Amino acid sequence: MAASVLCRRVPRLRYLPCLRTAFAQDHRMHVIPNTATDDQEEKKKELQPQEAIFPEGYNLHYNPSSYHHSACNSEVSRSQAEDDEDEQCSPAYAPSFWQQSNRYSVSCSRHLSSSKNTLLDLAYDKCAEPAVCSVSPHEKDPIPPYAQVDSRAFYNCRPEYASVSLNLTERPHPVKWEEAIMLLKKVNVLKGNMKPSDVSRFFVELSRLDPNQVTLLQSDPRFIMLLRYSARHLHLFTELELMKTLQSFVWLDVPPVHPVLELYEAELIRRVDQMSLHQLLFAADLCRCIGKRVPQFLQHLYDLVRLHLRQVRVHELVQLLYIIGEGRHCPKELIRPLEQLLMHHLQELHPEEVGTVCLGLFKSQTSISKVSVTHIIDKALSCVNEMSDLALVNVMKYLRFSHLYHKAWLEAMAQEVPLRAHRMGVKGLMHVALACSALHYRNDGILTAIAERVPLLAPHCRCKDSGKLLWAYGTLRFQSTESPSFYSSLTQSMRQRKTQFRRSPEHLLTGLIGLAFVSLFPEDLIAFALSTDFVNLAMKQTQELKKDLFTLDETVALEVPEWNGPRLSSEIREEVAEMLWKFAQSDVCLKPEVLEAESCLQDLLGGESFVWKRMIMPHTRSIDLEIHLDHTGQPIPVNQNSPEQTASTSPSDQGWGKLNVGVSITDELLARMMNKNPTTSPSTPFSVKPRSHHRLQSNGFVRLFDTDLTSEITKTLIKPRDTVSAHQDNEGIIKIAVQVPNRNHYCLQSDQLLGLHAMKRRQLQMAGFRVVELDNKEWFPLLKKGRIEKLAYLHYKIYDSL
Repeated sequence: MAASVLCRRVPRLRYLPCLRTAFAQDHRMHVIPNTATDDQEEKKKELQPQEAIFPEGYNLHYNPSSYHHSACNSEVSRSQAEDDEDEQCSPAYAPSFWQQSNRYSVSCSRHLSSSKNTLLDLAYDKCAEPAVCSVSPHEKDPIPPYAQVDSRAFYNCRPEYASVSLNLTERPHPVKWEEAIMLLKKVNVLKGNMKPSDVSRFFVELSRLDPNQVTLLQSDPRFIMLLRYSARHLHLFTELELMKTLQSFVWLDVPPVHPVLELYEAELIRRVDQMSLHQLLFAADLCRCIGKRVPQFLQHLYDLVRLHLRQVRVHELVQLLYIIGEGRHCPKELIRPLEQLLMHHLQELHPEEVGTVCLGLFKSQTSISKVSVTHIIDKALSCVNEMSDLALVNVMKYLRFSHLYHKAWLEAMAQEVPLRAHRMGVKGLMHVALACSALHYRNDGILTAIAERVPLLAPHCRCKDSGKLLWAYGTLRFQSTESPSFYSSLTQSMRQRKTQFRRSPEHLLTGLIGLAFVSLFPEDLIAFALSTDFVNLAMKQTQELKKDLFTLDETVALEVPEWNGPRLSSEIREEVAEMLWKFAQSDVCLKPEVLEAESCLQDLLGGESFVWKRMIMPHTRSIDLEIHLDHTGQPIPVNQNSPEQTASTSPSDQGWGKLNVGVSITDELLARMMNKNPTTSPSTPFSVKPRSHHRLQSNGFVRLFDTDLTSEITKTLIKPRDTVSAHQDNEGIIKIAVQVPNRNHYCLQSDQLLGLHAMKRRQLQMAGFRVVELDNKEWFPLLKKGRIEKLAYLHYKIYDSL
């Protein structure tokens, strides 16, 4: 409404000074919703609760890829969102949590001077007019509401919150425009004779104006004059007058980038030692409601709290964590004392307060001990039925950040989410799905309930919502047959909001890679993502987007053979492949389970030249141990760079008939490995039973063969088969990719590979490789056993794959 009034009156108000510059920010904030960020939506939601649409969001410099890190600890504007997500807060193979700053952030072209007159001149009308980015017509239309939430509902839990926060639902009783005009006339009459109390009183009275008429007030020169006088008298305000003036700024919708607010932050900092904890928390909340980032003031607040932490009560603690979350930072020296205080008061928290605590810890990326996180989730579980949908989502957010597997809570979500999904907004559903994805927890009840709800909301999805939902479902390999319209509706939503990807390119790549995990390739969106303009845009963002482009490009080349659209240049592909290999050499290649598998394979096959540790598929961000066999099963040298390549490599000399382990494989050793007595007569007849995996011991060691062990069986173990049935290339070479996975490659407590690793296996097979997986449930227990057991297991796995 404010935007429409402004548009109608611009022609006849054009002559007014400072109209275009002073409130360009406010006009843009109402007309163009910034769907690429969460914080601005939260601001609109809190300042205008009747228009609330989404639950509290989060940002992540976030490419929620579970295969890379992303870090961004630099200062960001207040309008930056949380999540993206998606992402320095977690270990490898987990989402990262931060995103790019808001495209529409506004900065003043001049800095405040120490000159009082300059300060007053800059107070309202000297702010530079920001450049407005072009937006497609459909993006200018506000997204219709479909899930009402109240991110500050926890204030209803205790009356004590009234002293530390502003109740945004209790706007002052409105006055008529004529009354506001009379007040402005008084301002004009008094001018320099105004006292500090007069300035504060005028703001309080004007803040009662109807919200639809605030824009007219902001453009009035007398109101701008009043702001200048407030800057002049600022140091003379009492604490009460200072708080009332800041509170008036909330109702008057003063833009968070307004230079006068810098003066108010400086004054708050100057008075920190004179104000009570309640006043400091209240001031911080007012700045939050305005949308103004005040990191220096908050740091002073945190320093004061740390000195008097034992005196902090429950409502003060929750409010402090809320403020910490909104400020996106918790000082390291405050984390441990805060954790102890939280554990002390944990059982006193109401359900909504638990959700707020989790949100504050999540937004500020605050890591506490696993034990404390478990206690918090236990508390949430005890009152889960009383929690609002928003509080439940907030708990899931922090669980995702902490990467804590809490079985009882996840089981409760399997019951709660299907019951709540029909009334939840898309942001809440997205966060639940993303948490399940990050925890590798696949529950078909949760996924199906969300998938059935999302198509109805897809037309209102931000690009961020669509991209992350596609990523989460692709990671968990949710099949389209289970909800036929899920993937198609989100893909169509991405098409409708394609222009948003120009300012948030990470979300398009996130969604397309998630689709690739389940073998879905929308060619128009892929062509857009690999176009020269989009690639150049993405390359300016982060190194992670280079990797994502590389993953998408190589996947399309392998899985869409008829593709004739744009491709990445060979220079970019080589650059990213080299970057990934350097990282792999310093990380994955040095893992003990990989080194041991490589060493044992070299002993088994005859030397280093028969085993090549490399990234066969660099775009999948992982390594394999590549070996080659001929059509009879004899090993063939594969690593051309090995110094042993020039030595004798005859299979009969260095092949499987001779193991370089310094010990002979005998009946006795094999029998001991299988926990059986050695056979006494080599001529004892035997019969080979079909190979099957039977558990031998409770420690997870797997029996490889169920047969009598004789000398003939020993020969069978160390001698390749006469015939081999396997995929061969044109030269008759059998290429085998030996993979050494870990539990992060699978859905929780299952043998189902996650999306990236399933895609890699699929693509290896397309490239002509036979995949041999060293099951982590079998290989890791063997690491503690002797060399013979490992060699026998590797021999079995390779033969079993042929």
